[in-house]
Amino acid sequence: MATDFLIIGGGIAGVSAAARLSHLGRVTLLEAEDNLAHHASGRSAALYEPNYGLAPVVALSHASGDALRAAGVLTPRGIMLLGAEGADDAFAAECRDFGLTEISPAEARAGVPILGPRVRRAAIADHASDIDTDLLIQGFVREARGNGAEILTRARVSGIARAGGLWQVASAAGEYRARLLVNAAGPWVDEVARMAAVRPLGFTPLRRSMARIPAPDGQDTARWPMLMGVGETWYAKPDAGALIVSPAEEDPAEPHDAWADDMVLAEGLARYEEMVTAPVTRLLASWAGLRTFAPDRVLVIGPDPEVPSFFWVAGQGGYGFQTSAAASALVGDLVAGRAPVLDAATVAALSPARFR
Repeated sequence: MATDFLIIGGGIAGVSAAARLSHLGRVTLLEAEDNLAHHASGRSAALYEPNYGLAPVVALSHASGDALRAAGVLTPRGIMLLGAEGADDAFAAECRDFGLTEISPAEARAGVPILGPRVRRAAIADHASDIDTDLLIQGFVREARGNGAEILTRARVSGIARAGGLWQVASAAGEYRARLLVNAAGPWVDEVARMAAVRPLGFTPLRRSMARIPAPDGQDTARWPMLMGVGETWYAKPDAGALIVSPAEEDPAEPHDAWADDMVLAEGLARYEEMVTAPVTRLLASWAGLRTFAPDRVLVIGPDPEVPSFFWVAGQGGYGFQTSAAASALVGDLVAGRAPVLDAATVAALSPARFR
C-alpha cells in the first residue's frame, strides 16, 4: 500500500507527528503493540513542568504551553521541592532552575501535613500542571484520522528496505511504501535505524520505576503539589485519591516492555519515607517505563543528514507529553519546508545533524 508518510511508533511522538503530517499528505502509522501509548507514553508521571530539562527542552515545553491549555489537557497542580540538612547548594540551584520560591518548613507542612522533621528547606511554584495524557493522545488521533490518516496497532515492523526512491516496509499489518519514513519508535529508534540501514545515533533507554500507594494517613491529597526531593532522588504525585511515588532512577536497559525493579523501588520509597511521617505499608500497584535519551539528553527532531527521507522524532526522555505540541509542530514545519515557529538556535539544537 502506498502512503506519503509512514510513521513507526504509536506513542506521543508518533501520534502527534501523525496529526501534523496529516495536513500535508497521506499518513500511515504502525504501532507494534495492541494499543497506542503502550510503553513510556502510557506510564508517564503526566506533569507539565516547563522549566524541567536543558535549554532546548525548556524552549519546546514553553512553546507547547498555550496549545496544551487550549486543548484542555492541563489541570493546576504545583510543585514543591524538599531538602534535608546538608543539601543547601543543590537546593538553591534547583530553586533557581525551576523558578521556585522558598517557603518555611512550617508553611510546607501546612499544605502537606505528612512532611516530617527532616524537611529543612522547601520551595514551591504554581506553574506545574497535571496532563490528561489520554485526552491529549486521543486529540492527536482524532485530528490525524479526521484528515484520513490510517493508524494501525498490532503492526510490528519486520523489515525495511529502500527501492525506487521509496521506503518499503514489511509489517504484521501488511507491506507499505512511502516517500518519508518517520522514526518515532521510542526505545527502539536505533533498532529501526539499523533496519533501514541508517546510522544509529546512540540512544539510551533508561528505566524508571513507580509505585502507587494509598493516600498517606487517609489524607485528602487532591490539592497537594507534586513533591520532589533535591537532586531528583524521588518524587511523589497525587493521583486519583492516592499517591504515585518514584525513586526517579535512570538505569540503562535494553528496549523491552519494562517492569519495576523491586529493590530500586524499595530504596526510592525509603528516601520518600525519610521526609514524611507516614510509612508506606502497602502498594496498590507498581510499574516502570523506559525514558529514552539521546547522548546529549535533548530531543532529536529532523531529517537524517545522510538519508534525508529518514526523519527522526526521538529521544523524548521524560519530556514527551509536555513538549508534544511544539515538537510535532516543528515536524510539520520541517516536512512542509516552512520556516519553523521555533527560533533557529533551538531548531539546530534539536536537529540530528548535530551528531554527524
